[in-house]
Amino acid sequence: IENSKKFLGLSAVLVILSLVIIFTKGLNYGIDFSGGNLIQIKYEKPVQLSSLNEVLDEAAENIPQLSGNSRKVQVSEGTTVIIRTQELNENQKNEVLQDLSKLGTYEINKIEKVGASVGKELKSSAIYSLLIGAALIVVYITIRFEFVFSIGAIVALTHDLIIAVGVISLLNYEVDTPFIAAVLTILGYSINDTIVVFDRIRENLRRKSKKKIDFVQCLDNSINQVMIRSINTSVTTLFAIIAILIFGGDSLRTFIVTLLVGMLAG
Repeated sequence: IENSKKFLGLSAVLVILSLVIIFTKGLNYGIDFSGGNLIQIKYEKPVQLSSLNEVLDEAAENIPQLSGNSRKVQVSEGTTVIIRTQELNENQKNEVLQDLSKLGTYEINKIEKVGASVGKELKSSAIYSLLIGAALIVVYITIRFEFVFSIGAIVALTHDLIIAVGVISLLNYEVDTPFIAAVLTILGYSINDTIVVFDRIRENLRRKSKKKIDFVQCLDNSINQVMIRSINTSVTTLFAIIAILIFGGDSLRTFIVTLLVGMLAG
């Protein structure tokens, strides 16, 4: 507690930097939220990003949705290609697949389509889910402890979430529905650890009246008593997250990185 200003200063710097990144760079919304098509294919032989863009530029002459600003192309492990475009109809999609065969034989791993209106609805639902979750946490902690405790818990949650979202924005990772699942997981995980600390503080406050211990010492004792438990819980969870990050593949990357940063921030 004596060093609280230093720790709060570090947190403030991280939060401010994260907010600056979020507002200046924005979030890279996936088709879940923005609508459009996702085509994931795997070639038998490695392909170059420049060759893919040449093929798609040619196709864009007949399909405006494939123009440079309207598409995102990613090559993973040399052979796996992920293409995100604005919404295509069935004929346009088939034409794109046919053009991509110019670069070699491939197999289709995944084709997804989300309408723009559905994407907006999913985005609204995601925001509502986060707000409802935060409101329920305030209600629970107010009943379980006191209202001032709930404010502290929400501030701590906001700290963890802003830093996690800031890193995702900085890395330009795609924000999709698994990202929202990761944010909700951080919310639950963070509040769990916060409640453990609050519970110990409340117990020590009850004992405080019987012993000559000031409030600052009471807080220090409470945090020290649960510190090892918090570290052990976090480290064992981080081991599992890092393993999934290494072996889970690109599809889980945003979800796992969000969890990893959120828990480290917490």
